[in-house]
Amino acid sequence: PGAAPLARRRAAGAAGRCWLALLPPLLLALLLARPAGALVEGLYCGPRDCYEVLGVSRAAGKAEIARAYRQLARRYHPDRYRPEPGDQGPGRTPQSAEEAFLLVATAYETLKDEETRKDYDYMLDHPEEYYSHYYHYYSRRLAPKVDVRIVILVSVCAISVFQFFSWWNSYDKAISYLATVPKYRIQAMEIAKQQGLLRKAKEKGRNKKSKEEIRDEEENIIKNIIKSKIDIKGGYQKPQICDLLLFQILLAPFHLCSYIVWYCRWIYNFNIKGKEYGEEERLYIIRKSMKMSKSQFDSLEDHQKETFLKRELWIKENYEVYKQEQEEELKKKLANDPRWKRYRRWMKNEGPGRLTFVDD
Repeated sequence: PGAAPLARRRAAGAAGRCWLALLPPLLLALLLARPAGALVEGLYCGPRDCYEVLGVSRAAGKAEIARAYRQLARRYHPDRYRPEPGDQGPGRTPQSAEEAFLLVATAYETLKDEETRKDYDYMLDHPEEYYSHYYHYYSRRLAPKVDVRIVILVSVCAISVFQFFSWWNSYDKAISYLATVPKYRIQAMEIAKQQGLLRKAKEKGRNKKSKEEIRDEEENIIKNIIKSKIDIKGGYQKPQICDLLLFQILLAPFHLCSYIVWYCRWIYNFNIKGKEYGEEERLYIIRKSMKMSKSQFDSLEDHQKETFLKRELWIKENYEVYKQEQEEELKKKLANDPRWKRYRRWMKNEGPGRLTFVDD
């Protein structure tokens, strides 16, 4: 006797589960269901037809649309509007005249542009594509007025100009500093005397230039000699046009292709054929092991690079030994450094996490 109610309860539970399974698709369908009306509030002229607002047909040309817009704009302009007797149009009051003027302007903005008019006509002909109309409307409305490519080009050019003048300023500062170092200044003055540049500067300035002018001219001569004789590397090197961002972007495909060719040659020569590394390849491996950029490695002295090559640091085991030696040497220097000793005493006695009170 108890089997029938149990079967009914099982059947009711199965039916409930079926309805629960069908509920999400039904809710999604109701959510996506939209009225098939062509005129949508918030798009273009809203529930009004833009052609009817201007009083033109869909076959009207640009000249006819512009003429209709000018007539209606003069009529409904808030500053010039005067209601006519018996006027039953949209602008019976100044407030409604302003609304009518904005509606006329919106209709004209929609129909004067070929692409926007094409989207609007498509909306009138295909009212069922609700979300597509929203996408086209806001994609055109929110699109930037200026071409993004022009903005990027101008930005890159501005950054490149700033780079060039910044690098040139750093290079001038480096030359001015070297001109004050006795070692380089004395050598530059000797070269200037040998070439007779200082004597010429004094002869040109006799009875014509003041001592300050002669001193400035001699200083420029010394700086020019330092520029021609000293090769500054690293962050203060002489700026090159090819290092600017604009030229780096333009030359990026060439650099990429060059790197691919270089990498393929490296694999073929040293991994497949087993050739020995040359001096350039050895220095490259050493630089990569030291995790230094090319400009940083180029700024090293030549005798340091010769030391690297003599110790065969391109071999991993040799480099590990060299690295350990450098770490031990650094520890010894820090151990003998008075500032480091004071810091260690402070960490031991009054380091972080300890409260101290000073009695006056």
